[in-house]
This record gives sequence, C-alpha cells and structure tokens, in this order.
Amino acid sequence: MSRYRGSVCRQCRRENLKLFLKGDRCFSDKCSFDRRGYPPGQHGQRRGKLSDYGIQLREKQKVRRLYGLSEKQFRLSFKKADSRKGITGINLLSILETRLDNTVFRMGFVNSRNQGRHFVRHNHFTVNGKKVNIPSYQVKKGDVIELREKSRTIQAISDSLDAIVRRGIPQWLEIKKENFKGEVVGTPVREDITLPIQEQLIVELYSK
Repeated sequence: MSRYRGSVCRQCRRENLKLFLKGDRCFSDKCSFDRRGYPPGQHGQRRGKLSDYGIQLREKQKVRRLYGLSEKQFRLSFKKADSRKGITGINLLSILETRLDNTVFRMGFVNSRNQGRHFVRHNHFTVNGKKVNIPSYQVKKGDVIELREKSRTIQAISDSLDAIVRRGIPQWLEIKKENFKGEVVGTPVREDITLPIQEQLIVELYSK
C-alpha cells in the first residue's frame, strides 16, 4: 500500500483545517497551520475559487487524511457504508470512527491516529483479551480494549493518557486509566465528530 511520507503539516494547510495529525504539537505554538494557514506551494496564497467538483474532492481528501487512509481503503469504507441501512454519509463516519486505530486514539492511549496505527500494528493492544494487530478492525458495543502489560511503561502512552482531560472522551467510549483499559459502551453518533465535516459532499462525489 502506498504511504504518504511528506510533511503531515502540509496536509492540514492543503485542506485549510487543522487535522491534529501530530498530536501535542498541534496544540503548541510550533503548529505550522497556525503560523502559515494557507495552502502549501509557490502559489498557495493565490489559489482561485474551487468548482463544485473541487469542493467535493477537497472534502473527501480532508476526511481521508484525517483518518489516515489510502484512497483504496477509503473507497472500500464508502462501499461498506453505502451497503448498510441508513444515511450513507453518517454510516461512513461511523465506520471510520470504529476503526481500532481511531478508537485507541479517541480513548486517549495515543496522541494521534498515526501513532494509534503504529501501536496496534506492533501488538500493544488486545480486544476482549485477544491480540488484534489490524488497524482497520471494527470495534463494536461491548468490546473491551486493553493495553498489554508489557506496554504500560511506554512513556508516549503515559503522556497521552495524562492529556485526556484536554482532549476529552466521546460518549460512546469509557476509559479506566488506572487499569489501562477502555470499553465501547455505545455507537458513535454524528454529534461525536466535532470537526467541520460535510459528509454529504463525499456521497455526492462517489455518486457521480
């Protein structure tokens, strides 16, 4: 699978939105988006008005980059959302939110989704007592996610758990910091996603 290896701060600037891709750095005065809040490139400050297609494309790219998915992964997630009952756009966001890498991020174990993907891949978490190292694994209500015993001394995880108060935990999750354990107690709803996402534009784009 192709992997983006450039500066992730350029992605925030390109989408004209702080995507919080670098964890704590995004809250500091080192944030590139705060210092240069315009698209990257030689003509970044002189970009013209987008067409309807361009607006839809940028919305798709924004959400894809926010969750750290390749184009193929994102398209497969959309197809899964489209096959479910209900509103396709909300189904899509629910599928993205319940990925294991995003869930451990939302629980506060890691400070970014990219870091969550890294730790999941390296077998630091269990789901219902079983080792799961697939970032796209879909969690469901009742699942218990726990940090493995040997991983509890990792400083990056301790620092991230200390910052839970600032980031907050969505209502569909519960976390027990002292036990390094979290539980999925519900299903993510649209209100749990506070970033300005217009999922209907993505539906329109893929419906062409």
